[in-house]
Amino acid sequence: MKQLWTIQDWKNAYENKQIKLEDLFDYVKSISNDDHAWIEIASTAQFQTQIDQLKNQDTDLPLYGVPFAVKDNIDVAGFHTTAACKEAEYLATTDATVVAKLKKAGAIVIGKTNLDQFATGLVGVRSPYGAVKNSFNPEYISGGSSSGSSVTVAKGVVPFSLGTDTAGSGRVPAGHNNIVGLKPTKGWFSTTGLIPACRTIDVISIFALTIDDAWAVANIMQGYDDADVYSRTHPANVPTQFSKGKIAVPKQLEFYGDIETEKAFSIAIERVKTLGYQVEEIDFTDFNQLAQALYNDAWVAERTVAVEKLITRDQAHPVIAQIIAQADKFKATDALQAEYNRAELARKINLALTPYDALMVPTAPTIYKIMDVEADPIVKNSHMGAYTNFVNFADLSAIALPNVIRADGVPSGVTFIAPAWHDQALANFAQKWQAETALTLGTSEQNYQKTLEIQSNNSVKLAVVGAHLTGMPLNFQLTTRLATLLKKTKSAANYKLYALKNTTPPKPGLQCDAQGQSIELEVWDIPLANFGAIVAEVPAPLGIGNVQLEDGSWVKGFICESYAIQDATDISHFGGWRSYIQSLKQNNATSNSTKTGEVIS
Repeated sequence: MKQLWTIQDWKNAYENKQIKLEDLFDYVKSISNDDHAWIEIASTAQFQTQIDQLKNQDTDLPLYGVPFAVKDNIDVAGFHTTAACKEAEYLATTDATVVAKLKKAGAIVIGKTNLDQFATGLVGVRSPYGAVKNSFNPEYISGGSSSGSSVTVAKGVVPFSLGTDTAGSGRVPAGHNNIVGLKPTKGWFSTTGLIPACRTIDVISIFALTIDDAWAVANIMQGYDDADVYSRTHPANVPTQFSKGKIAVPKQLEFYGDIETEKAFSIAIERVKTLGYQVEEIDFTDFNQLAQALYNDAWVAERTVAVEKLITRDQAHPVIAQIIAQADKFKATDALQAEYNRAELARKINLALTPYDALMVPTAPTIYKIMDVEADPIVKNSHMGAYTNFVNFADLSAIALPNVIRADGVPSGVTFIAPAWHDQALANFAQKWQAETALTLGTSEQNYQKTLEIQSNNSVKLAVVGAHLTGMPLNFQLTTRLATLLKKTKSAANYKLYALKNTTPPKPGLQCDAQGQSIELEVWDIPLANFGAIVAEVPAPLGIGNVQLEDGSWVKGFICESYAIQDATDISHFGGWRSYIQSLKQNNATSNSTKTGEVIS
């Protein structure tokens, strides 16, 4: 089972009868904790309970029998929750909402993972259960606070795990361990069953070896939850792909003297260009100011509230106690002013990002050895948040991705950051990124392979054949509704295309006909909330129906009423509207040339 790295690997092994559910008992017993990644590994009884619940389920479940790990500030029924504080420990009687969804999809929890106590830290060393060791070099930090969750994925113990992310805890560990860290838009995943760090900006995050696995898990976890007061409904009004052709990078970059990470980021910039994007520098002053507010302003009181609901300060890890004690110097008026400042900076940041598909930053500016962090815990930790702390404050989405393995053998990652709800656009780009890096997955020798199409229920695929094609007069009706081009393809071989009379601008009509042929078309992805506005603009005799593509799949598409083709011209032999329009231009040019010749002669 150690050779089963991705979700698809596990699913294939079950399908091919290479493994069965009962094999997981011995697998779990074989798990070592010499890297301090685990706080609680499933006992036989804890495991048997889940197996029994799964035995009568359909083996076609999307995550049937797939093991995963859960950060130990997230509740799993029958397991203890500690938040890496023994004094705060309790036995969870119900699953966190996202855990329940994953179990319903067939996944099995095999343990709870270590973390910086109360999810306060980005280093992975602030735990009474030991400092979690980097999966590539045990002398180095794993990153935190979701330290154990990242290492269990990087080492292939589980194909995915749950972390949390308040200020980078779902990204920094991904960067330090050569894996993917999906930090969702706030409110997309329920946080019911999570011990909060900063409740207003906490999210539960996903670690995986590939963006495909992370996205598959995200689609199961996502959804509004009445029980979570910070849960939000997806607006379905955002683009599902990058379309602006530009990526921003910070003008002011800080690596704290780490030449290797600086080199790694330069490589990332060149890779972005190779993928066809312009790279532009933007002023990072507002981003830095917002990042610094997390621990240097009244916001630190949110952590104090969370911790002191469970324990007294003297029971906390010494560094954590020092951090939460800072709340004592702030007043209620300071908290209000901090929120005003946050809102102002967040607005500036979002406006600054408007011209770009995303902002790319180093996931962390450097990496330290465990002994160095223990000697200087506050300052070294603060360095880790240079490019992460502002993200949730500004209500942004983000994906941390592998970039390079440095000359010293440890990974260095980058993070792509976009506005709220642009998670799908980030994921689509991440597939291209992982394919281009050609890095092995985590600590394995496997390379990235695309296993799924990044899609959701928040958009509609629409086939266009005429005036809405790229460069045509009505294409703006799509682009102004944030539609993005998915692909250029053809219809199935049973359609005819007609040039309609008396239409402005000129339009074709598409009809299904057994005597037809394949017609060139484009498939666009329309945000669901914007689809109605496009449909409302469709004039008679056209309408929106279903169109079959040459690969056999069906999408929505422009079709035509039968009465309109009675006096229309069959132009199917041109193969598509674009070729027909080009033929008209050529005929006009020939006609004009002939007339000119007659005048000259």
